[in-house]
Amino acid sequence: MRRSQAPSQIGSSNAVFKSPLLESKRNKRRECTKIPLTQKSVSQAAAASDHENIIKAILSKPFQVPIPNYVSSFCGKSLGLKRTQVRRALHDPDELNALVLYRPPHIPEHEKMKMNPNDIRVAVVVDPVLGNVLRPHQREGVKFMYDCVTGHQIENAYGCIMADEMGLGKTLQCITLLWTLLRQGPECKPTICKAIIVCPSSLVKNWYNEIHKWLGQRINALAMDGGSKSEITFKLQQYMNTYSATRVATPVLIISYETFRIYSSILHSSEVGLVLCDEGHRLKNSENQTYQALMGLKAKKRILISGTPIQNDLTEYFSLVHFVNEGILGTAHEFKKRYENPILKGQDALASESERERAQECLATLTSIVNKCMIRRTSSLLTKYLPVKFEQVICCKMTPLQTQLYKNFINSDAIRNKFSGHAEKNTLSALSSITTLKKLCNHPDLVYDKIVEGAEGFEKAMSLLPSYYDSKDVRPELSGKLMILDCILANLKMNTDDKIVLVSNYTQTLDLFEKLCRKRGYMYVRLDGSMTIKKRAKVVESFNNKENKEWIFMLSSKAGGCGLNLIGANRLIMFDPDWNPANDEQAMARVWRDGQKKPCYIYRLLATGTIEEKIFQRQAHKKALSDTVVDQNEESLRHFTSDDLKDLFRLEENTLSDTHSKFKCKRCINNIQVRLPPENSDCTSDLSNWYHCADKKNLADLVLKQCWDVAKTISFVFHHRSAQTEAPQVKEEEKENIPQPKKRKIEIDEDYSEPDDSADEDYE
Repeated sequence: MRRSQAPSQIGSSNAVFKSPLLESKRNKRRECTKIPLTQKSVSQAAAASDHENIIKAILSKPFQVPIPNYVSSFCGKSLGLKRTQVRRALHDPDELNALVLYRPPHIPEHEKMKMNPNDIRVAVVVDPVLGNVLRPHQREGVKFMYDCVTGHQIENAYGCIMADEMGLGKTLQCITLLWTLLRQGPECKPTICKAIIVCPSSLVKNWYNEIHKWLGQRINALAMDGGSKSEITFKLQQYMNTYSATRVATPVLIISYETFRIYSSILHSSEVGLVLCDEGHRLKNSENQTYQALMGLKAKKRILISGTPIQNDLTEYFSLVHFVNEGILGTAHEFKKRYENPILKGQDALASESERERAQECLATLTSIVNKCMIRRTSSLLTKYLPVKFEQVICCKMTPLQTQLYKNFINSDAIRNKFSGHAEKNTLSALSSITTLKKLCNHPDLVYDKIVEGAEGFEKAMSLLPSYYDSKDVRPELSGKLMILDCILANLKMNTDDKIVLVSNYTQTLDLFEKLCRKRGYMYVRLDGSMTIKKRAKVVESFNNKENKEWIFMLSSKAGGCGLNLIGANRLIMFDPDWNPANDEQAMARVWRDGQKKPCYIYRLLATGTIEEKIFQRQAHKKALSDTVVDQNEESLRHFTSDDLKDLFRLEENTLSDTHSKFKCKRCINNIQVRLPPENSDCTSDLSNWYHCADKKNLADLVLKQCWDVAKTISFVFHHRSAQTEAPQVKEEEKENIPQPKKRKIEIDEDYSEPDDSADEDYE
């Protein structure tokens, strides 16, 4: 065995060899490093020792405050004094284009030094991210709402109604106010910590998207747009139980009216800084459960958004004002006695002079109170930013088949007997009969089932149908209105690249439109109450795409009349009227809104002399009331008496337009217009101040002019355009970034001088 492999040598063989010479050198170096430098040269250190000691003695003295008899309040050492933080606004109020919502009173600097820092107020300035994109009227609106919710408009009242007409940017104004209140306040802290936005279910996602669009990741919002009952309950409880004196991680809750009502017990559990109700006319009835649920919310600051605060009567108006500022108009009984009854008497065309004077006095008192908490601007402001809009009310003669069916129905013994007793007992029968007549005005196909059954009013109607009649195939020539619609679509298809929206109150009518489009080979899309909210957004986005081949959008006014943006189309046909003028106005505002680049044409079709004209007249009456109370338009004309509006079941056969006949128009002789409308009039003016056409000569729309001769069912047309207002000047460097509208093939005539068949719930 080798010695190195012996067991006694294995352990030592692994050890590192250490040279004795190298080890001694390392030890010497270690000793040298331990010797202080002062010991290397003893002579030098001794010479400088006195000087060093003097310097050390000076430097070792602690700092003394140069104030006689000063005694420190600190017992021990500290890292320094805590400086007092100067209070200042979150954004510079003196910056160019700054929107200042609150500016504190000027206090001299020497006075501020004597004040408690917590008593010093700061300016509240809108975030420039939003302030720089607001239009002048929107800046005014944000300032007004801020003054309301902070109690500067009415003492001890913190509510506001944003009543701007459609298209003026109510959503952006409210988001601006919301963001400001969540971030700032005169006391240098947020005014509110949490806010709830309540809106129709179809707009929940839209509000979420709008907040993200304008604020991005600056704010978190919780949108309740689906989920199981347990999930919704958990999320709402978590939201309501979250509280912070400064900022909350998710401060905004977006919820539908229906969900709010169902989970109101959770939402009443704690306080909320602000509640904002979109499409606030949902709260027009103070007796319903949704209204009561929202009234129970612990929120002092309340904003209600409604472009149509008066839809039917003044009682609804009272409900909205009472919701935002409870008690400022008294009780409902006091309001009716003090304001509503005198104003309505003065609105009647047969009112005496004393009744009208009394109405004006009551109206002046009412508006002086309400104007402190409601801001209202009309769509005439949009003329600065949008292309021209033409509105046309077209009276269409019924076909002989429609006329005969209509007469047989209203003259039948069964229908007459229904209305021979008390009106209260026959309300349901009246509504059913009205719906039947409205559908008959659209097309006989819509009442075909009743004809086959021989239902009341249609006992012998089957014999009136032509031999070629087939309910599975649409026949436009059997309906005056459908003939005009057919002609308009054909002209648009062949002569323009325009897209169009077709609106109706009835899904049956939309079915009729579908049959017509399939028959003609037109590409179309349809949106009604059966479509989910998520799919609606995709359909709208696709339709607004210029490259999309679908150029007809069929819309149920009940399902999609509010909130949809259909600027991909620039024409819209309102095929049948609603009892509530606000519903029609909402539907017709889908195309003429921000982002529209082409001239817009709105067509409203009415069957001449029928119940549709009576409904339209009732709309005009309600609009006159709204113009008088909300818009303070003293020139709103009174054309209809109470008896005129009640006589619904009379067919006026020998008239071009029953509406025009009741005007007693002074600008027309024998239905021929001899005097032009006032120069300052536009499509927002009273209908008596529009263009009145018994022939096609003075029509502004070439498409309608071509249809006049082809369809041969147009009897009368009212038309006007939007106000002619110059747009704001655009800087030269900005012009290159403005998209140019596609050139139109048809120009303006140079001679121009949820279930949807429940449309009658607003009938009174």
